[in-house]
Amino acid sequence: MINEQLINPKSIVVVGASNDTSKPGGKILKNIIDGEYKGSLYVVNPKESEIQGVSCHNSVEDLPNVDLAILAIAARHCPATVEVLAKQKNTKAFIILSAGFSEESEEGAKLEAQIVDIINSVNGVLIGPNCTGVLTPNHQSIFTYPIPKLDPKGCDFVSGSGATACFIMEAGIPKGLTFGNVISVGNCAQTGVEEVLEYFDKTFDPETSSRVKILYVENVDKPEKLLKHASSLIRKGCKIAAVKSGSSEAGSRAATSHTGAMASPDVAVDALFRKAGIVRCHGREDLINVASVFMYPELVGKNIAIITHAGGPAVMLTDALSNGGLNIPHIEGEMADELLTHLFPGSSVANPIDFLATGTAEQLGIIIDYVDNKIDNIDAMVVIFGTPGLVPLWDVYKVLDEKMKNSKKPIYPVLPSTLTAGAEVDDFLAKGHVNFPDEVALGSTLARVFNTPKPAAEKAKQPQIDEAMVRAIIDSAKDGYLNPDETIGLLDAAGIMRAGQATVYTKEEAVENARKLGFPLVMKVVGPVHKSDVGGVVLNVKTEEQVVAEFERMMQIPETYAILMQSMLSGIELFAGANKDEVFGHMIMAGLGGIFIEVLKDVNSALVPVDKEEAKYMIESLKGYKIIEGVRGQEGANIPHFVETITRLSALLQAAPEIIEMDLNPLLGTPKKVVAVDARICIKK
Repeated sequence: MINEQLINPKSIVVVGASNDTSKPGGKILKNIIDGEYKGSLYVVNPKESEIQGVSCHNSVEDLPNVDLAILAIAARHCPATVEVLAKQKNTKAFIILSAGFSEESEEGAKLEAQIVDIINSVNGVLIGPNCTGVLTPNHQSIFTYPIPKLDPKGCDFVSGSGATACFIMEAGIPKGLTFGNVISVGNCAQTGVEEVLEYFDKTFDPETSSRVKILYVENVDKPEKLLKHASSLIRKGCKIAAVKSGSSEAGSRAATSHTGAMASPDVAVDALFRKAGIVRCHGREDLINVASVFMYPELVGKNIAIITHAGGPAVMLTDALSNGGLNIPHIEGEMADELLTHLFPGSSVANPIDFLATGTAEQLGIIIDYVDNKIDNIDAMVVIFGTPGLVPLWDVYKVLDEKMKNSKKPIYPVLPSTLTAGAEVDDFLAKGHVNFPDEVALGSTLARVFNTPKPAAEKAKQPQIDEAMVRAIIDSAKDGYLNPDETIGLLDAAGIMRAGQATVYTKEEAVENARKLGFPLVMKVVGPVHKSDVGGVVLNVKTEEQVVAEFERMMQIPETYAILMQSMLSGIELFAGANKDEVFGHMIMAGLGGIFIEVLKDVNSALVPVDKEEAKYMIESLKGYKIIEGVRGQEGANIPHFVETITRLSALLQAAPEIIEMDLNPLLGTPKKVVAVDARICIKK
């Protein structure tokens, strides 16, 4: 785990330091010196006596004890160097900049493993190898630029890519974003993004720690650890945003079920982030926009006032906020009329509050005070104020700064004139603010942050099921798709309501069970994977003669060995299913069923375990939720029963981890109940 020697070392050595600042060993030393590191600084290079004004040691054996070692030497020399530092110099923190390890060759991977073993033996921490370094408010141990303003309350930033970290900071610094700890994990040989989050979680101090964490992740190797510590941090009051690259489905395996076909690793990442409460981003600018929103007080309601002297940006912002589910409520009444008397003729206070291009700093202050103290149905304000270059904006931004520091309601500044009023904007940012140059980006980001669910419950409450029966069926079954009787047994053990049905092997059995189930009936082949594609599903069977005729026809379909007979039910076609990922474990997907799942793919996902609150969110955030509720006079489905079905499916998966794919498609929903009409379960022991 990350330790104090890495974050706040009392001494640092750069092994492979150089006078040439175009080399990593030279540049990182320069950055440490320029950052006015307060501890003892050492350098090692057998060819030099002094490097950048620091007396040079010829070998690590000559060093005193040192907390943090930074290695900028060839990969083949690293294990021996680490051995001496760890075992003889009491070094407990290492940053290895060098490449040539697991990212390059099998031999490099062996060197990397050797280094990790040595560092683990002394309970040390390794960042890298193949990384750009670490920035903390205490030391600038990084060989790249830019180096942002480092503030303990700034964003803590963890990146799986050094270059991407640079580019993200390049995007954030001009907007006023500050950073606390910046850690480039490189190959993650010992310490990855998950371990850094664990450190932030275990050392979190509500008084001194940053409450904003941003991540660039290339691989999620330990989803349980990420979920545990990210959700814990968010419950403590932190906010986390992350980019997870590699979102294509190229890595997803072939699957025969609907769930399996849609359950790519990227869908699992979405489910993981949502369960943890992480805002997922899809690019550098997106990450910076979310981080910038995080730096302001949390939006606690949907009602936004737009204060502007420019009509066009206010309209575009209104669209972005409205499209994201936030409100721009009409402002009227006595207070609105009173506010209007303080503004120039032609101004409007209806919301957006437009006080014209001639509006003054004094008027801006009055508007903010009214919205903050006298207009109750507003939860936050966005102030848009730029300039065509006719007059300076010092007085406007001074008022905005003062009001933002004292307002009870959050104020988000949109200052688009970053060139025309560049000096004024820079002065505003220097006072501790973050700017949003683009109002549409702010609007869509603010809505997404507001709509991101809180972390799921730490211990998901699951319904009681007959686990003994589940285990008996699974233990006796063979790998592959279960037969209809085994499938029915699992549904019954889990308490998942199903349609009346029977599996028949002769036409006599078919007629007998038709009489028991009652007409009309549905008949389906047992054996073929995709029944509809081979003509293996017949609806609305109404007579015994039709039962016999269809039985004889369907038994001729290749791979068919039996016929499944069910009572024919009606209702809204819903879907629930599950897939097991080797890394993420079981994931449940739910949405509209039948042909809708293939055409619309309107499904939501969640990682097991899933409780009622998470299941409810899955359903309510579907695009087709209005159909499930009932629309235009049509009856809807029983949503609490749909929720119950999802949670019982979750409990079944926990009791039977051997299930690798499962479809309940369709589930038929009526106002009274949700019933499984067809189910397919595949297991692998």
